[in-house]
Amino acid sequence: MSKIDFKKELKQFYRPSAKKVALVDVPTMNFLMVDGQGEPGSERYQAAVEALFSLAYTLKFMIKKSVGIDYAVMPLEGLWWAEDMSDFVNDNKANWIWTMMIMQPEWVTTERVAEAIKQVNTKKNLAAIDLVRFAEFTEGKCAQTLHVGPFSEEGPTVERVHQFISDSGSQLRGKHHEIYLSDIRRAAPENWKTVIRQAMV
Repeated sequence: MSKIDFKKELKQFYRPSAKKVALVDVPTMNFLMVDGQGEPGSERYQAAVEALFSLAYTLKFMIKKSVGIDYAVMPLEGLWWAEDMSDFVNDNKANWIWTMMIMQPEWVTTERVAEAIKQVNTKKNLAAIDLVRFAEFTEGKCAQTLHVGPFSEEGPTVERVHQFISDSGSQLRGKHHEIYLSDIRRAAPENWKTVIRQAMV
C-alpha cells in the first residue's frame, strides 16, 4: 500500500520557495482546529497541539483500516492575531490569539471525527480533546513564502510578504498564517522551515 503525501500533492501550498513571495489561490480545505490564547509553548498551547496530533493519527489509522488508503499526517498550522495588533509588534505573547490546526483529507468526515474522539478518550486523558472542532477553512487569494530559521527571526520574512501585497496594490486580509514543516524537536533552529502566508484583498 503506497502512502499519499499531501505536501507533495498540494506542493504549491505546502512547498513554497524561500527565494521569492508567490501569489496563490488556496481552496477550501477541512481542518481539525483548536482555538486558544497565550504564548506558543504555554500549557494551553501544548495541550491543543497534543490533542490535534492524537486525533489526526487516530483518523489516519481509521482511514487506513476502513478505506484502505494510507497517507502522511499533515503538518501543524497556526492562525495568529490579537485584539490589539500592537501586541504583535511589542511581542506581548500573553495576548496573542491563535487557532492551531491540521488539514484533513476528503475521507475524514464529521462522523469519523466523532468516532476518533471516542477512541482517543478511551486511551488518553487529554485536556484539550473536547476543544477540537472539525471545520472548513477558505483562504482564497494569498501571498506566501518559506522562512528558514528560528521563529524569532521571522520578522523580515513577514515584512517581505506584506510588502509584496502592498506593491501589488492589495491589502492584508484575515489572519497571519504559519505552517510548520519541521519537527522542531529534531531539527536545529537554523534549519526550521515555516510557510508564512497572508490572505489579501
